[in-house]
Amino acid sequence: MATPIIRAISLMALLCVWFLLAAIGGDPTVLPSPAALVEPFWQELVSGELVYHLTMTVARVIAAFFTALAAGIVLGFLMGTRPKLDKWLDPWLVVFLNLPALVLIVLCYLWIGLNDIAAVTAVALNKIPGVATIIREGARALDPELKSMATVFRVRPFTYLRHFVVPQLAPFIAGASRSGIAVIWKVVLVVEFLGRSNGIGFQIHLYFQLFDVAMVLVYSLSFIALMLSIEWLLLQPVEKRVQAWRLA
Repeated sequence: MATPIIRAISLMALLCVWFLLAAIGGDPTVLPSPAALVEPFWQELVSGELVYHLTMTVARVIAAFFTALAAGIVLGFLMGTRPKLDKWLDPWLVVFLNLPALVLIVLCYLWIGLNDIAAVTAVALNKIPGVATIIREGARALDPELKSMATVFRVRPFTYLRHFVVPQLAPFIAGASRSGIAVIWKVVLVVEFLGRSNGIGFQIHLYFQLFDVAMVLVYSLSFIALMLSIEWLLLQPVEKRVQAWRLA
């Protein structure tokens, strides 16, 4: 059975469980059925509120993702190819890996202010160590024989990086990207919940204060659906493609 069909059946089963639990509970203020979310979802979509807040959150996710990915790749590659540097920076990496995201968010808001720069900085700092750890392992696994061959044939540094290093690191970069986006969008919601005036996290905070479960679910599920679409339609195909040469 094809993977898309399996996913569709799995999601339909989850939807049926939701309908069942909502019917057993019998209280739409606690757990509304999926059908009860159609009207509020449509109202938010038509009014433009849902699109606006989705756009703001996605913009923060993209900014934090590419910042963390770029910094993590550089840091991980340097640590993986330079053992002395790795010894000095490894304790830093361990500290930041175990530093709670909430602490980074609060500190960035206190130091930088309640703005998007602080929000993106906090999210990026939270994910850079994870990306660096994955890339470091990939850099350690680089084939030394290819490096020796490049040295013998006097391959230029840029050419060596492009044609020898990047293809070997591609699966690690793809893995770091998938795990990174999965964590980053969750942290972005917390950032918005705590200190922004727009975005999905802000809307969830707003309707949490109003005890409006339906609207919390509308905004949460809309964003989850968007991120799942990015995962299935973009990240997984890219990862499969960059790993194809290993399976050939």
